[in-house]
Amino acid sequence: MAPAAAFGQVVDMEGSFLEPLQQRDSVLIGDQFRYGFHLKGIPEGTGLGLADLSKGLRDSIVVVQPWAADTVKVYGGRKDPKSYDIDIYVVITSFDEGTYELPRLPVLKASDGRIDSLLFDSQTLDVRTMPVDTASYQVHDIKGPVRYPVTFREILPYLAAAWGFVVLCILIWALIASRRKKESVAAGHKDPPYVVALRKLEGYRGSKYWAPEKQKILYSGITDTLREYIDARFGIDAPEMTTAEIFSELKGRDIPEDLYSGTKELFETADLVKFAKAFATDEENAAALPAAVRFVTATYQSQLDQEQEEAKEGGES
Repeated sequence: MAPAAAFGQVVDMEGSFLEPLQQRDSVLIGDQFRYGFHLKGIPEGTGLGLADLSKGLRDSIVVVQPWAADTVKVYGGRKDPKSYDIDIYVVITSFDEGTYELPRLPVLKASDGRIDSLLFDSQTLDVRTMPVDTASYQVHDIKGPVRYPVTFREILPYLAAAWGFVVLCILIWALIASRRKKESVAAGHKDPPYVVALRKLEGYRGSKYWAPEKQKILYSGITDTLREYIDARFGIDAPEMTTAEIFSELKGRDIPEDLYSGTKELFETADLVKFAKAFATDEENAAALPAAVRFVTATYQSQLDQEQEEAKEGGES
C-alpha cells in the first residue's frame, strides 16, 4: 500500500477578491460578482479541494455559477517544471438589500504528498436599492402595448393561407364527386352474376393449386364463388349456409340430377379438404373446376330459356 499523504498546516492566506461583473458606480440588487481567490506559483500536478457551495454562501447570497478557474500566468519552459498563477471563483448575487460579511474561503492543496489547508480572507458585500423620492413620487397605471396600423404585408400570409384552404376544399370536393360518378357508372354497368362467377373461376384454372398445401385455397375459392352465384341466381343465402342446407334448398329448383349430384360432391370434397385436413386426389382436383363451371353455365342457360319462354308467351297473349 502507498503511504498516506501527510497533513500539513493551516495557513491564513491573502488574495481573496470580490469583483462585480457589471461595472457601475453602485451595487444594486441582482448584480452579479466573482468571489474567489488568487493562487500564485502553483506547481503543475497540484490538487485542489474546494468547498461545496451549491446551497449558497448564506440565506441572502445565491451562487449563480459554480467554481471556475482562470489561468492568469504560466511559468517555466519546455524542459523546466511549469507553475501557474490561477484565479478560482464562484459567481454570486443577492436579492436583499443589506451589508453582508461573506464567509472565508477554505481550500485543500495537495502537492508532493502533503496536504495544506488554506483559508482566504472574507470580503464584505454591500447591496443597495434605487432610492425613491417619496415627496414627488406618483403611482401611474400600467401602460398598454403600443398599437400600430396593420399593413398589407402582414395580412398577406393569412390571405394566402385562406385562399389555399379554399382551393384545397374545392379539389377534395371535385375528387369525391368524380369518384362517386365513377362508382355510379360502374354500378349501372354491373356484370350479371354468371359473368362474375366465371371470371373468378377462371383464376383457378391450371394445376398450380393441386399441391396438398394449396388445395384448401383451391376448394375454398371455388365453393365461395359458387355460394355467391347461388345467392344471386336463386335468392338463397348460400354464404351463410352449410353444404347440406344449400343443397336442401336447391333440391326443388329444376336442376338436372347429374348436375345436382356432381356439384354436391364438389362441395363435400371441399368440406373434407377445408375442415377435415384431407387431401383430394388428382382426379378430384382436375374435375373440381369443370364441375363448377358446368353448374354456372347450365343454371344460367336454364334461366335464359325460361325468360325467353316467358317473353314469348307474353307476346302471343
